[in-house]
Parts: sequence; C-alpha cells; structure tokens
Amino acid sequence: MFRSLLFLGFAWAHALADAPNIVFILADDLGVRDLSIEGSAYHETPHIDRIAKEGVRFTHGYATCQVCSPSRASIMTGKYPARHGITDWIGAATGLEWKRNNKILPSEYVRHLPHEDTSLAEALKKGGYRTFFAGKWHLGGEGSLPEDHGFDHNIGGHHRGSPPGGFFSPFRNPKMTDGPKGQSLPLRLANDTATFIKGKADTPFFAFLSFYSVHGPI
Repeated sequence: MFRSLLFLGFAWAHALADAPNIVFILADDLGVRDLSIEGSAYHETPHIDRIAKEGVRFTHGYATCQVCSPSRASIMTGKYPARHGITDWIGAATGLEWKRNNKILPSEYVRHLPHEDTSLAEALKKGGYRTFFAGKWHLGGEGSLPEDHGFDHNIGGHHRGSPPGGFFSPFRNPKMTDGPKGQSLPLRLANDTATFIKGKADTPFFAFLSFYSVHGPI
C-alpha cells in the first residue's frame, strides 16, 4: 500500500514537472486580418508575429457570434454558444426591451458563465496548475467572476465589457487598484501578468491575459 502511494506520488510529481506553462493572450474583438502575420499590409505587429512563429497557429477556426461574450464562454468551456447558452454579449437587451422598429425579437440568453460547465482554469487547476486572470471578463458579475470559475488570482475581471475609467488610470475598476495618474491599462495588465509569470516556479501556471483593447464600434 505504502509503495503504491509512493509510486503515485513520484508519478504525479513527474507529470507536473513535464506540464507546460500556458500563457493565453486575448485581444478584444481583434480581426484576424488586422495582424501582419495574417496578411495585413497596414498594421505592423512584430511582437505578436514573433509569438505566432514560436508557437502553434490555428488558422481554420472561426467565431460563431459577432460579439465577444459568446466566444469568451466558448474559450473557457470548449462548447459552442448554442451549448453553453451565452448567445449575445452579456448585458444586451432581449425581447420587447430590445424591440425598436424590428418585428424580429432576439431570443433570451444565459447571463453568466454556467457553473455546471467545467472551465479551462478549473480543469488545469485540478491538474496542479496555478491560475491567473487579468483584464476583461464579461462573463457575469458577483458569483460568476474569474475567481468563481477556477482562477486563483483576478486582476481587473468583472461584469462590465468596457473599462469603467477608460484606458488610463484612475481605472475605477473594482477588481484592481488604481496606478499613477495616466498609467496605461494595457501596460498595467501586461506588467501584472509578467509579475505573476516570474513568481513561484515550482508548479506549472496558466496565465490568461485578456486585454480590454482592441475593441471599436460594433
């Protein structure tokens, strides 16, 4: 019995030692052709291009909805929007509340990331990963924030889809402290993520950096 437990302990330690660290960077509603590595002759994105060249590129995926919350939920759960139920950006009006001069009414949708669905962070945490989230969440409010779905740390993730204080400090974000006046929000989120990555190194980590930019008019 003791030998079996000892063997399992060594096997678990070996598995963790071989587990890769994961950094997931998400831009808000960035068009795939807006990157120079994807053919843009206007935008220059050398740092993103380098990440793509040193990593793995998935070139045949597509978003099943034109707004962000459905895709965010799909990334977190591995499910299509029709399965997890978030089929519009969370906060969008539905039914008669939405109706203007259109006879077609949008259907109701789930207003938060379902707890019955295992999130990417929850799955990795069960595998021994430390988990970190920074930036835009937009998958629910109290009771359905990053820390409620498997993330050990949450900087900036709350119910709103846009930064309440804009892109410079004071941020007025309930999930992060204000920096010096005028501090850039994207740089702050990136620096906080880098600080986490450079921290405790004896266990693998999963860092999800979700920028509030590049979003523009819908």
